[in-house]
Amino acid sequence: MSYFESVKKMEEMGVNDNYIQGWVAGYLNNPEIEEQRITDEYESGYEDGKEKSNDNFSNFI
Repeated sequence: MSYFESVKKMEEMGVNDNYIQGWVAGYLNNPEIEEQRITDEYESGYEDGKEKSNDNFSNFI
C-alpha cells in the first residue's frame, strides 16, 4: 500500500490523529517531535511508519 493510500485509509477509518502524525513522520524518516509532546499513539505510529506497516491502524480508532 502506498503512502497516500495508507494515509487516506487511516483518515477514513478515524484513526487517532497522533498516531497518523507519528506514522507519517516515521514513514518519511523525519525526526521525532520533542519528548514532552510524544504520546503513546504517536510513538506507535512512528514505529509502524518506519517499518511501513499498515497492520496496527485498527488498534488506534
